[in-house]
Amino acid sequence: MNKIIVIKLGGSVLGSRDTSLEDVARLKNEGYFPVVVHGGAATVNAWLKRLNIAPCVVQGERVTDKETLEVVAAVLAGLVNKETTAMLSDLGVKAIGLSGIDAGLITGSPRGAEWGFMGDVKKVDPSILTTLLENGLVPVVSPVSLNGSGDPVRLLNINGDPVAGELAASLKADRLIFLTDVSGVKGATGNFIKSANVRDAEEFIASGVATGGMVPKIRAAVRAASVGTLTSIIDGREPHIIYNEVTRGGFGTSIGA
Repeated sequence: MNKIIVIKLGGSVLGSRDTSLEDVARLKNEGYFPVVVHGGAATVNAWLKRLNIAPCVVQGERVTDKETLEVVAAVLAGLVNKETTAMLSDLGVKAIGLSGIDAGLITGSPRGAEWGFMGDVKKVDPSILTTLLENGLVPVVSPVSLNGSGDPVRLLNINGDPVAGELAASLKADRLIFLTDVSGVKGATGNFIKSANVRDAEEFIASGVATGGMVPKIRAAVRAASVGTLTSIIDGREPHIIYNEVTRGGFGTSIGA
């Protein structure tokens, strides 16, 4: 066990000033190696509204024209990233904010013309994260990444959920944790599923049991499971759920090999 834990925080969690970052600090102090990946859709939408740019979201992912890309990069790689890093600093954690662009951490490829500058992860170079972890720092990662297509627009918007899954896989992390605003993955009858393997998880998507923003989380869990990482999808509204899940387990939905 390498005690590396990749934690994907949603923008709504960050906005509520909940206990998530307190849990990150506590885990760091107890010898774990957290890597924080954050979203920030609500903050991006608020800025788009201020600028009179209409957002377009399909299946939990943002269609990103060039104008929207500029807002996404400014908000996620700037405001939200630095605010999250500052909040960890206030908790006594030596954290460093970076994006997928820095040190070539994440290179992506555009998904297609209809998606604009929304893309998918093509390559991960985790060496910068390894260096930071070895030096006692907590990386705080924005999913804004490099556009590897050769387009003059060098930036790419990538959903934070697959970014978290790819980072967990590249680091061979022990755990991948997604915070969401529900108690876990719901089954076909509406019951919450406590644990699932990769085959089950793929069936959730194929059958339409999983919809919206849950789909990229489950896909990321399947990717992480390929290297032995255990994923937990848990309710970020519950106080200290991250710490409790890592140290005790049994919350939300767990997906493993």
